[in-house]
Amino acid sequence: MTTLDVDTVKTFVTIADLKSFTRAAETLGTTQGAISVKLKRLESQLGHRLIERTPRRVRLSAEGAAFLAPAQELLGAHDRAVAALSPVRPRRFSLGIATHVGGAEVPILLARLHAHDPALTIEVRLEDSRDLLDAFDRGEIDAAIIRREDDRRDGEMLATDHYGWFATPDFVHRAGEPLRLAASSPSCGVLNIATRALAAASIPWTETFLGCGSFAVADAVAAGLATSVFSRRLAPAGTIEVSGRLGLPALPPSEIMLLSALSDAKSRAVLKTIVGAFREHHRMPANRAAEEIHTVTEVVGS
Repeated sequence: MTTLDVDTVKTFVTIADLKSFTRAAETLGTTQGAISVKLKRLESQLGHRLIERTPRRVRLSAEGAAFLAPAQELLGAHDRAVAALSPVRPRRFSLGIATHVGGAEVPILLARLHAHDPALTIEVRLEDSRDLLDAFDRGEIDAAIIRREDDRRDGEMLATDHYGWFATPDFVHRAGEPLRLAASSPSCGVLNIATRALAAASIPWTETFLGCGSFAVADAVAAGLATSVFSRRLAPAGTIEVSGRLGLPALPPSEIMLLSALSDAKSRAVLKTIVGAFREHHRMPANRAAEEIHTVTEVVGS
């Protein structure tokens, strides 16, 4: 009877989840060489090739696809067995992600965190940067990914974001009339940037739509009710950048920051996973990002 090594099974599941030897090695805190050795050991034990690897992609073989679900169940049973006799309470990690920051990388980020520690309970909070900053300062969340507010200099920079004015192609703004704006809340930092830019350009504006959350604002803009400012990564479907057509001022770039006061080794490993996933997604080509999002959706939905 074949006895499986939990570590090699975890290596296989991590590769299968991330579709990458490089990212699996980063997640598990080891090298690609060690990952390959463990996978070959498992394949030798089972007598089947589980992963098919080419220079362009990593995918499951037919045997690997059949083995994946039982392997995940094995790891889950192992974690539950260890936790049952452990005096340590299950770990929880609360992460705030600003609505003007989080986009397509969020499901990828969550998948990476789960692969890093399947027993970790992840609590995600989506709010404006200012609200998350206040929650972080009150100790309500462990970490926050936000747009840099004011002159606050703490935290680790993850990426630079660029903003624009977006509206539907048929949105009309008549000269002399106030520009119709949509915003999620009066305290929204992105709205403050927009209104300061309009004031400097002597362009009058009016708040046409005040919604609860950025999704409501996106719906209002997509419906043609108003214009608003969005990260160029997160503009609503069916909208276009209209600053040139409407004579609107350029907007300054914004830094995306990770805030955390956690210092223990396990938490630092979680934060390293967050930083790696976020930075990698922001520098990857759009077509590769779309492929990875599709892959993560398949894994999460399976």
